[in-house]
Amino acid sequence: METSDLRTHLLAGQAMPALPLALDEQRQWSIRHERALVRYYFEAGAGGLAVAVHSTQFEIREPQHALLKPVLKLAAEEVTRLRIKANRPFALIAGVCGKTPQAIEEAELAHSLGYDAGLLSLAAWRGAEIPEIVAHCREVAKRIPLVGFYLQPAVGGLVLPFDFWRAFVEIPEVVAVKMAPFNRYQTIDVIRALAASGREDIALYTGNDDNIVLDLLTSWEFGGTRRFISGGLLGQFGVWTKKAVELLEEMKAARQKENIPASWLAKNTALTDANAVIFDAANHFRGCLPGIHEVLRRQGLLPTTHCLNPHEVLSPGQAEEITRVSLAYPWLTDDDFVTRNRDRWLAQ
Repeated sequence: METSDLRTHLLAGQAMPALPLALDEQRQWSIRHERALVRYYFEAGAGGLAVAVHSTQFEIREPQHALLKPVLKLAAEEVTRLRIKANRPFALIAGVCGKTPQAIEEAELAHSLGYDAGLLSLAAWRGAEIPEIVAHCREVAKRIPLVGFYLQPAVGGLVLPFDFWRAFVEIPEVVAVKMAPFNRYQTIDVIRALAASGREDIALYTGNDDNIVLDLLTSWEFGGTRRFISGGLLGQFGVWTKKAVELLEEMKAARQKENIPASWLAKNTALTDANAVIFDAANHFRGCLPGIHEVLRRQGLLPTTHCLNPHEVLSPGQAEEITRVSLAYPWLTDDDFVTRNRDRWLAQ
């Protein structure tokens, strides 16, 4: 996708899941199930997919697994086929990690495989000065358009102040920023920095899985400018994706009205409750990846809840809590849609 087309697509507001890693009983990569997940997300109406990010497990980069390129390649090939068949835009975003040499290598790999942008993790820069981090971002941006990433410290991110974001949004190749600090003050820092820049070609995306509805309904007004968060690039959107897509479209329509119905507050609470369970907030997110996997396993889209790290497992009581929220909020789930299409998606 040309960068101008990518900007238009992102600003229009998309629901974009993060791709989980499919592992079998032997903790080996299941290509069949990985491909089925990509098909599921595409046909559910997602507007893009993030690959090699936290949900895909950062361990795919470790030499004993060596899954970074295979996973990126499979997702890109399947998306390319689906895009041609459906003739609709779909953004492919690759996670990019590490210090500058590693990040450049990953960005160049993603670009060579047809990815549209890189979601740049800055977790490796803990303790560095802001100018040094910004210089790193500028170097990576020469290889692939950038989606900035504010990752919450609880899962490896670092605090990035207003001054960083004010400098970051001046990088010409930046196309979007994903805000996932799970912190209202820090979310405001990003939006205020973008407002101060005057740039209207950078899309804002929420990654705040704990406050999705309010993020997307809020009118953010700073310095005489008014912005909405365009869409969501979320781990939560990796489950029940068809309903997430429909929910986003409803929110985009609602925020154009003068008065937003108070019923959206209840929906925000419900989705936050569901996310707290799936992401295992009660246990400092230790079971977040297995929680995502468990929902997909119950739907038959994943064979197991396994992670590459054998110590990442469901927390005690987490499975029961997933059952609770699934029954409490049936309007969030898309089990019927998955059941109708699962066997076709799993076909080789």
